[in-house]
Amino acid sequence: MSGGEAQRLKLASEMEKIQNDAVFVFDEPSIGLHPLDVQVLLKVFDNLVSKGATVIVIEHDLDVIKNSDYLIDMGPGGGILGGKIVATGTREDIKNNKNSITGKYL
Repeated sequence: MSGGEAQRLKLASEMEKIQNDAVFVFDEPSIGLHPLDVQVLLKVFDNLVSKGATVIVIEHDLDVIKNSDYLIDMGPGGGILGGKIVATGTREDIKNNKNSITGKYL
C-alpha cells in the first residue's frame, strides 16, 4: 500500500468523528489520484474543516494548492535549492509575491 493510500484509509476512518480539536497532516495525498478523485479529496478536506478540524497538506498539485486558505511556499527551487520559506499568505498574497515560484501558476 502506498503512503497516499494509507493516508486516505486513515482519513476515511476519521470522517464520522467530531473534529473540534483535530489536526490532520497529509503528505502529497493526491499522488496517484485521477483529477476527478482530487476533487473528491478536496470535498473531504472541506468536510473536515467544516467540522472544526485543521487540515495541513504538503502538496504540489495545483488544484489542491488553489483550494488552500493559507499557503507556505518553499523554495526557491527543489532539492538542495529548496528548504527556505519564500512566501506565505493567501492565494492572492502568493500570486503577488515576486519571490514565489508557485504564485506564477495560481
